[in-house]
Amino acid sequence: MTNSLRPHGHNRAPLPPAQSSADGVPSPRSPQKQNQNQQAQANSRAASSGAKQRDAFFDNAKYLAIVLVAIGHAWEPIKGDSRILEAVYTVVYTFHMPAFIIISGFFSRSFDASPSRLKRLITGVAVPYIVFETAYPLFKRWIDEDPSQDISLLDPWYLTWFLCALFIWRMTTPIWKTVRWPLPLALGLAMAATVTPEIGDDLDLQRVLQFLPYFVLGLIMKPEHFHMVRTRTVRILSVPVGAVALAFGWWAVPRMNTAWFYHRDAAQELHAPWWSGPVMVLAMFGCSLLLTACFFAWVPRRHMWFTALGAGTLYGYLLHGFFVKAGDYQGWFDHAWLHRPLGEIFVTVCAAIGVTLLCTKPVQRVFRFAMEPRMDWAFKRDAAEVAREREKREGAAAREKVNA
Repeated sequence: MTNSLRPHGHNRAPLPPAQSSADGVPSPRSPQKQNQNQQAQANSRAASSGAKQRDAFFDNAKYLAIVLVAIGHAWEPIKGDSRILEAVYTVVYTFHMPAFIIISGFFSRSFDASPSRLKRLITGVAVPYIVFETAYPLFKRWIDEDPSQDISLLDPWYLTWFLCALFIWRMTTPIWKTVRWPLPLALGLAMAATVTPEIGDDLDLQRVLQFLPYFVLGLIMKPEHFHMVRTRTVRILSVPVGAVALAFGWWAVPRMNTAWFYHRDAAQELHAPWWSGPVMVLAMFGCSLLLTACFFAWVPRRHMWFTALGAGTLYGYLLHGFFVKAGDYQGWFDHAWLHRPLGEIFVTVCAAIGVTLLCTKPVQRVFRFAMEPRMDWAFKRDAAEVAREREKREGAAAREKVNA
């Protein structure tokens, strides 16, 4: 999510070291053997050029997921007047963040707390969190004329919770790679969180713990697991599954608290019996995985016009909130026509186009200072890197001496 390297057209940009494990997801469009031969040829070309290849599938999935996130946020002010929109909103919220978090976990498998990866974690996650956790309250103070809005790095505001959670999840990656049963343990922690309202709002720990199983699942997944859902059979089956999910969402609108899908409250805080928390964790985990598999089944494997935007999803995620909140504070969503079917479609299209523009290269260049600062001045140089440079200099000096 925090990577800034992007594929251009049909020429794939190199993957950073932390994402090298993304290679090798075969395509369901051709026989497995042919896929393996194509992958071997691609790997051979990459090896000859000294580069590792991005996989278009993951960039496509990240882009489509972030579009759904932005659309969901844009629906929040208008969904109350439409049971159908509320049902679609519920279904989307069942899988869009789980899908994104699973991918984040998959790309965190190589995290080993080495100096280079810690530096990347700080500059790509911690620094953006500090910047936007400060920027959003200041924005509210200005545009909503609310000078009482506090700035607190301990209480994630609006959508900055994901950066806080991602930092914690990634720092604990070595633990999940060490324990024998990581996913059952993560599910146990999530279930325990739902019966512990005393956790409070600091660092949004309820969301950190309740979404943790999806990150851990991504950590233990392998490329072939994604191939399992990239089949014609799964695609066909996903259609009736999606229809049933929409029908259930329509039925559940007046009967179920939508706050369950946010994973930010304990059962007692939702005025539900304590035992419903663990039950809902397991039930929603199963439903989320089912719909996420359906989502992945329909994600294109080949390069699309939006593939390059998948590397800029952090920008779209963090920036689109300013526009949604501005519309909310300024009453843009109060117009009656926006609460009718055509207005809802208009809001959906505007949200999709807006977040797409925010993922583009010009926006990335403008805001890279906040999203992915280099900050070499803030870190000590890696001892291994210094040793390699010393050996290189000594080797060059020795060759010059021999030539002389």
